[in-house]
Amino acid sequence: MSTNVVMEALSPTMEEGRLVEWKKQEGEAIAVGDVLAEVETDKAVMELVARAPGTLLRHVVQAGATVPVSEVVAVIGEPGEEADGQRDSRAAGQTPAPQAEPAAAPAEQATQPAPGKDRRESMPPAPQAPPAEAAEERAAPAAPSARPVARVAPNGQPAAAGRVKASPLARRIAAERGIDVGAVAGSGPEGRVVARDLETAAGAAPAAGAAVPATPAPLPRGPAAAPFSDVPLSQIRKTIAKRLTQSIGPIPTFYLTTEIDMERVADAREALTEKISVNDIVLKAVAMALRQHPACNAWWQDDHIRYWNEVHVSMAVAIEEGLITPVIRHTDTKSLREISAESRDLAARARERRLKPDEYTGGTFSVSNLGMLDIDEFTAVINPPEAGILAVGRMVATPVVHEGRIAVRRRMRVTMSCDHRVIDGATGAQFLKTLKGMLENPLALVF
Repeated sequence: MSTNVVMEALSPTMEEGRLVEWKKQEGEAIAVGDVLAEVETDKAVMELVARAPGTLLRHVVQAGATVPVSEVVAVIGEPGEEADGQRDSRAAGQTPAPQAEPAAAPAEQATQPAPGKDRRESMPPAPQAPPAEAAEERAAPAAPSARPVARVAPNGQPAAAGRVKASPLARRIAAERGIDVGAVAGSGPEGRVVARDLETAAGAAPAAGAAVPATPAPLPRGPAAAPFSDVPLSQIRKTIAKRLTQSIGPIPTFYLTTEIDMERVADAREALTEKISVNDIVLKAVAMALRQHPACNAWWQDDHIRYWNEVHVSMAVAIEEGLITPVIRHTDTKSLREISAESRDLAARARERRLKPDEYTGGTFSVSNLGMLDIDEFTAVINPPEAGILAVGRMVATPVVHEGRIAVRRRMRVTMSCDHRVIDGATGAQFLKTLKGMLENPLALVF
């Protein structure tokens, strides 16, 4: 009896997923636990694994399609059970691809409505190729026996023949920017192309049938330029929009700003042999201050307030398509060296969309730092159900009155956004006073 493979909820807030790449092809033998495909959720790229053994009879959807949770994406069974697999997929509201005809283009298969259903209820479409390119794809004959094309990397060395090794994020960025991933020299393990390799690949040859870019291209010039371009929402951008609407709308937010003398922090950082950043020191100081002010280390839970006895600080990390907040758990109990190593690892894997759900959920307070981008001061949006977030500006040399005379001191402005349902003005002010004292006398944070 054939088994349907459905789009699983691979993160706590996932409602739909984009199938990035099939790892198993039709006709391959499947064992329980085998990775069938990579799926882009609202936070990361996750693996969809097989829950039953057999043979992969058919891909119900093609790579690039966005599929709601619980919808069928493939059929597993025994060889010769194709008819049963098709019958199962029809029962789930999916339309099997005709066996007598060549496979259609991914966009055509993803947008084909199921029999007996209104077109609006069918599977969300994958990004459409421009009409001219779509026509070329339909007209192009299938060439299953074609040999791999030899590619030459930008450094002049021939690239390995066959399938190009590249991360899912790198493949998606290459498709969106029209870059031939096979012409990019990879810096990852075994020559694997990763996202950072594409930053220097602007001159690479465009890939055929490139999708609409996820970020706007430089403004074109001339009378023939289009007046605008529409960019489909990515899964993470949809989630950001939803969460921010939930935050700004119902949460009564107020803001507290203070300026901190960072001279001693700067001196201590320069004296340390390890590569400790200002952000690492801020994360440690925030965790220590939260331990003294548990009223700020809390969640709003509609009918109650949850005060946490553990301190798990979320740090905002900018990625290609938005923002994600990896969590450093038990931040107050970790040394600066441990916080520094963990924050670098989490940030790197966040940019590669490789975080696990438990690595970006469960934070009790957040820190967002834009100082490295030359921002003096800003207000950050609270990440529910947390009750507070600290926005950190840049550290800048400023003439101030210090010990009765004018002196140039390195200063930094921070702003705390507070959920007034949980944190009162005086409570937030006391937390900032403690934080300021720790950063202006950071000796206790170093050890």
